[in-house]
Amino acid sequence: MSVDPLLPRSAAGHHNPWLVAVVASIATFMEVLDTTVASVSLYHIAASMGVSYNESLWVITCYMVANALILPVSGWLANALGRKCYYMISVALFTLASFLCSVAPTLEWLILARVLQGIGGGGLAPVEQSILVDSFSEKKRPQAFALYGVAVLVAPAIGPLVGGMLTDALSWHWVFLINVPIGLLSLVLCYYLIDEPPLLVSERKQRKIEGMRIDYIGLLLIIVGFSALQLCLDRFDLYDGFDSVFIIVTALIAFVCLSFLPLWEWFHPQPILDIRLFLHRNFATGSLLMFLIGILVVSTTQLLPQMTQELMGYDAWTAGLTLGAGGGAIMLSMIVTGVIASKLSAQRFLVLLGLLVSACSLWHFSRLTPDIDFSSLVWARVLQVIGLPLILIPVAALSFKGLAGHKSNEASAISTLLRNLGGSIGIAWVVNLMHQRTHLHYERLGEHLTAADTVMFTVQTLGEALYKQARMMAYLDIYWIMAVVALTFLFLPLLFRERG
Repeated sequence: MSVDPLLPRSAAGHHNPWLVAVVASIATFMEVLDTTVASVSLYHIAASMGVSYNESLWVITCYMVANALILPVSGWLANALGRKCYYMISVALFTLASFLCSVAPTLEWLILARVLQGIGGGGLAPVEQSILVDSFSEKKRPQAFALYGVAVLVAPAIGPLVGGMLTDALSWHWVFLINVPIGLLSLVLCYYLIDEPPLLVSERKQRKIEGMRIDYIGLLLIIVGFSALQLCLDRFDLYDGFDSVFIIVTALIAFVCLSFLPLWEWFHPQPILDIRLFLHRNFATGSLLMFLIGILVVSTTQLLPQMTQELMGYDAWTAGLTLGAGGGAIMLSMIVTGVIASKLSAQRFLVLLGLLVSACSLWHFSRLTPDIDFSSLVWARVLQVIGLPLILIPVAALSFKGLAGHKSNEASAISTLLRNLGGSIGIAWVVNLMHQRTHLHYERLGEHLTAADTVMFTVQTLGEALYKQARMMAYLDIYWIMAVVALTFLFLPLLFRERG
């Protein structure tokens, strides 16, 4: 299929755009999958390296920090180096870092390799979204984003299963080593199938002629601010929240840097993070909804396997199946939603429906009981995930409607950044809520104990029973709160303009 003359920024060249979309989704699937599979292997990593589990958590933290600091500047880097060049550098760095992770002899080596992996991984999603936006007309974008969404949503669903199988059958090293052949395949396909259109080449040459002034202050604010924020969120629970000096200091640094960043970038002639994009109503609305998706999806995806293992006696494999079973439902929902959205003139109502379905599913989770059977739990998960494509696909398409073509790299970077930040904030919030609600319910249940209760149970078994009941109530509270959050933002889709 030749390039549509109306799409001069297309990355398809003389190839079929759908083939390019598949190629662009491979690396994203690899990167998102790696984020979840690594967390499953932490106990094995800690044991093999002779470190504590808390020390091994830096394997996750350092990746998230590196990812967070590269995301805001990935759009600028794609413009400066060339979209295809920067994308291939990112894939190559992620692949090389994965190999270095797999042969790491010490925790320090592994942490350094994970930092490199995070820097490489941070450049993938924004460039891939930009490629999809530029290679498909507005009418076909929903279907293209449906294909891309399979990688974004299915990967975290099957991640715990893949990670568990590789770690149990082989070793934790294979969690990272499996990325190497996938990364090499992605590199070869990118080289031959993804094109750098002449318009982007000429724009980059024009920038060099005019002189590209590097926004050093903005870069410093981004690196320090987002690194401090990610450290604060990732370590919030482990360091006892704001009772820790480390958390207070990182929170203050993040607040100061990220408060000053928008003001600085607004007046800079060549900002590294284009804050003015938020003047575009569709993009601002879509970015806020992406942040909400991050909160709802990431935090609740973490809750389910944790709840089933802690309170229902599931092993890691069975707990992972409760998530993996939703993978098929996501793929089917993605296909159906992509077709409907491409033919529907009022896509914002799909987003509204998706939020309603998500709210209903979360409310359904808040009504669960500890004795629920596995099949009922799987169907509850299926109900939850089928609403996500209804939100993700139209939001991704509507956010770029009417946006200037040369802004797609920066817009994609900001959108991905907000989705990831939503996930990090959601996890920190949920963990904090879990402790608060468990403590609250434990005290309230204790107040209703009678003398007969203390006679029937020993102190230890009574305490365990109380804790288990309080913990279950805390899980249900969080699902209920998340349902309320979804309902609170029902008005947002109505702010979208269907015509650019």
